[in-house]
Amino acid sequence: MVVLAAVPYFAGGPAEQPLITLLTFVAMASQWNLLAGFSGLTSFGQNAYIGVGAYALYLVALHGVNPFAAIILAAIIAAVISLPTSALVLRLSGGYFAVATLVVAAVFQIVATLSPSVGGTTGVSVPGLAGYGPVLREALTYWATLAVAVVSVVGVYLLVRRTFGLDARAVGSDPVAAASTGVRVGRIRRLAYLLAAGGAGAVGALIALQTLYVEPTSVFNIQYSVYMLFMVLIGGMGTIEGPVLGALVLFALQETLSSYGAWYLVIVGGLAVIATLAASRGLWGLVSDRFGWSLLPVGYQVRRPRG
Repeated sequence: MVVLAAVPYFAGGPAEQPLITLLTFVAMASQWNLLAGFSGLTSFGQNAYIGVGAYALYLVALHGVNPFAAIILAAIIAAVISLPTSALVLRLSGGYFAVATLVVAAVFQIVATLSPSVGGTTGVSVPGLAGYGPVLREALTYWATLAVAVVSVVGVYLLVRRTFGLDARAVGSDPVAAASTGVRVGRIRRLAYLLAAGGAGAVGALIALQTLYVEPTSVFNIQYSVYMLFMVLIGGMGTIEGPVLGALVLFALQETLSSYGAWYLVIVGGLAVIATLAASRGLWGLVSDRFGWSLLPVGYQVRRPRG
């Protein structure tokens, strides 16, 4: 982490921009893994809160808050907005829940498109950045992205190491059985949903700072949800290392295949299908089974009492 934090000092712009993309992928994958990998809530509409976070940063910065400090407020606003939404979508499960999250994202995009206060279909520029030179602005964006990625990975790790992790796995596997043993299923699902929404809001704020512009079609793009799904499936659901590995794979594919246009998406989709069929536990599952590696263990073992 010290080396990554020092990148702007010894590598500068050429290294910052690709690392910003990679770290954004890491944050997105870790947050979606908390929702789907640990809690069993497969959401196809997390782009809803990415868009909410981007617009929240714009509105907060418009009222004089430093745009970089506004990242935290954007995450909080996204989590608050997700609370009434969760009361609706968490009544559903499985494919019904997944489709409902898509509808929520579409509704949020329509609201932003029809709101002239946030630019409507035209979009708006992020305010409050005029006092920053390009070099300083990119360095601050890089450090902010690094901080969000670290908080996402470490936060999910620490959270699932606690009782929440055991309860979430039980809920994801069989909510009826979990409820019969005393697990508060609704509370676990709601907490996972709120945390994932807040994390997506922070990512949306980062994307707004990276592009310097917020426009509904781009910030509510379903491609963000597709990326999350791909990274977690490729890397391995229900692990900490898997989403990070999946982010590295997606980043490598994007860097090498993006020039192929639409074929890039075809290749990525094909690899996702192959990986799902060949390795149901993802690439990290293969590595863990082969070498017994567990860098950040979150599993549980029942041990015989001594004596």
